[in-house]
Amino acid sequence: MTATVSPAGTQLVRVGLLETMESPTVVSGGRHGIAVFISDGKPFAVDNRCPHMGFPLNKGSVRDGILTCHWHHARFDLESGGTFDPFADDVRVYPTVVEDGVVFVDITPVAEDWQSRWKSRLRDGMEQNLNLLMVKSVLALHEGGSNAAAITEVGGLFGARYREAGWADGLTILSAMTNMLPHLRSEDQVLALYHGLVHVSNNCSGQPPHFRLDTLPTQEISPERLKTWFRSFVEVRDRDGAERALLTAIQSGMRSADLADMLLAAATDHLFLNGGHTLDFINKACEMLDRIGWDHAADVLPSVLPNLTQATRSEELNTWRHPIDLVALLAEVDRALPDALAGPRNDAWQPSDALVDTMLSDDPYAVAEALLAALRNGAPWTAVTRTLSYAAALRVARFHTSNEFNDWITVLHTFTYANALHQSMRRAPSPELARGIFHGAMRLYLDRFLNMPSARLPENRNSSNEPADADALLNKLLALTDQEQRVNEAALVVHRYLSLGHDPAALIATLGHVLLREDAEFHSYQMLEAGTALFNELAPIDRVAASRVMVAVARYLAAHAPTSRAMYQTARTAVRLHRGEAIYEAPAGSDDTDDLAAVAAD
Repeated sequence: MTATVSPAGTQLVRVGLLETMESPTVVSGGRHGIAVFISDGKPFAVDNRCPHMGFPLNKGSVRDGILTCHWHHARFDLESGGTFDPFADDVRVYPTVVEDGVVFVDITPVAEDWQSRWKSRLRDGMEQNLNLLMVKSVLALHEGGSNAAAITEVGGLFGARYREAGWADGLTILSAMTNMLPHLRSEDQVLALYHGLVHVSNNCSGQPPHFRLDTLPTQEISPERLKTWFRSFVEVRDRDGAERALLTAIQSGMRSADLADMLLAAATDHLFLNGGHTLDFINKACEMLDRIGWDHAADVLPSVLPNLTQATRSEELNTWRHPIDLVALLAEVDRALPDALAGPRNDAWQPSDALVDTMLSDDPYAVAEALLAALRNGAPWTAVTRTLSYAAALRVARFHTSNEFNDWITVLHTFTYANALHQSMRRAPSPELARGIFHGAMRLYLDRFLNMPSARLPENRNSSNEPADADALLNKLLALTDQEQRVNEAALVVHRYLSLGHDPAALIATLGHVLLREDAEFHSYQMLEAGTALFNELAPIDRVAASRVMVAVARYLAAHAPTSRAMYQTARTAVRLHRGEAIYEAPAGSDDTDDLAAVAAD
C-alpha cells in the first residue's frame, strides 16, 4: 500500500474499502506491519508485533473488542492497545480514518517520552517479578542512551521501599554490578543491570513494603548527639529509634561522609555483624548513593537498619569464645588502639611479606600485635585495610578443593568484609571504624583451617603447556568455565595471562562475562566486584599481589560454574525481540550464536 500526505501533514496508508475489507488486513507501516481489524463495524489498527514476544497479531482473534494473541494468549483492548496481562505490554495503536468508504491508517510519528515509558515498564517488571520484561526494559533504555545510574535508581529505590526486612543480597548485587559497568563489554553491561534488578525483584516478591517514619520535629540537634543516639538505639536493637535519628540527621543536612560514619561506627560497636554482611551492605548502600545521588539517602539508608539492629553479633558465638577467647583479646586491642592511632601517618609505609604471613598465621595474639605495631609505626589506615583485603584474597586463592564446597562462602565473606572495610575507610576514616581491622583479622584467623592443606598458587605450577596468545588464553578460560570444577586450571590460565603482560582490562571483561552468563549465586557477584577493585589498586604497586587477587577471583567463579543459564537465555530472547527477529521461527545460522554480542556489534 502507498502512503499519501494530507494538507495537514498527516501521513495516511490506504487499507481498502470498509464494506469489502477482510479482517484482519496487514499493511506496511515502515519498520513493522500494521494489523487492521474490523470490530462492531469499525476499523482498528495496531502494531502487528505482539509486544510480549513478537508473534503476528493478525494471527490472533478479536471478540467483544478484545484482541488475543494466539502464542501466549496476551489480551489487548483493541481501541486503546492496553493489555490485560502484565507479562505483555500495551500494543501501539494507530488512528484510522474512513473517507468515502475507504479505510486509511494514520502512521504519522507521535512524540513519546520513551525513557519514562521504559522506566515505568521496568517498575512493572519488578513488581510482577517478570524477568523478560525487566531485561527488555533495560535493553531499551541502554540502547537508547539512557544513563545507567537512572536504571540503577529505579531498582535501588524499588528494593529499598518494597521490603520491610530491609537491604538484602539483591541490592548489593545491583550496586556491585553498577560499579562493574566500566569494566564490562557493552552487551554484558545490559546483563549486569538485569541481574541486579532480577535479584532485587526476587527479594521483594511477596514481601510487605517499608513505611518510612517521620523525622523528629526539630533538626536543631548536633551531629555528635545524633550519632550518640543512633548508636545507643542500635545497641538495644531499637529499629524505630535508630530510623528517626538517622532520618533527622539526613534532614538536617549532615554530610554524606558523616552519615556513613554514623552507620559504620554502629556496625563496628560489635564484632563482625551478620557474618560480615552488615558492613558490606552499608558500604554498598553508600556506593549506590554515589551513583544515583545522595538526595535519595532518606529512601535508601533506612533499609540497612535491620542488618544493624537484628544482626547476629559474633561475640555471641562460641567460635569467637573457645578455645581462644577472641572477644577478650579484642577488648585488649580496643584499650591499646587509641595510642596506636595517635601518631602521624607515614605515606611511605608499605606492608611487608612478613606482616601478611603473620596475618595468615595460627596465632591471633601475634596477628593483633603485628597490626598494632604497624599502626604505631605510622601505617596509613587505608594501607592496613588494603593489606587485610589482600590477605583475605589469599585465603580464597589458596582454598583447597578438598574442603566442603560451601566453605568457599566462608572465605568469601571475610574477603568481602575486608573490601567493605577498606572502601569505607577511604570514605569515612575514624578510630571507631579502625576497630574493624581487628575484627576482620580475627575472622581471617578463624578461616585458617580452610587453607590446610593449602592449594598451590599457579605461580608454583608449570604453565609452559598453556597458550601464550592473549585471545587463546581468554578463550580457554571461557571453555574451562563451561565445565564443572576446573578451578586450578582456570587459575593457571589467569596467572599465565597476567604474567605475560597481556591487557588486564580484557581479562576482567572476560571474567565478567563468565559470571554474567550464569545464574550466579550472590557471593560470585561480590567476588568479582571486590576482586576487581583490589586488583586495580594493587596493580600499579605490586603486580605479583595483584595477579594473586585475580587468581582468587577466577578460582571462585570456576568453582561455581556452569549453571543452567536460564537468565542468559531470557536475555538472548530479549535481544532477538529488540532486533525485530521473528523468534517464533527457527533462528538463522547456528543455535550457538551469541545474540548479545551480535546486538552490540550492530
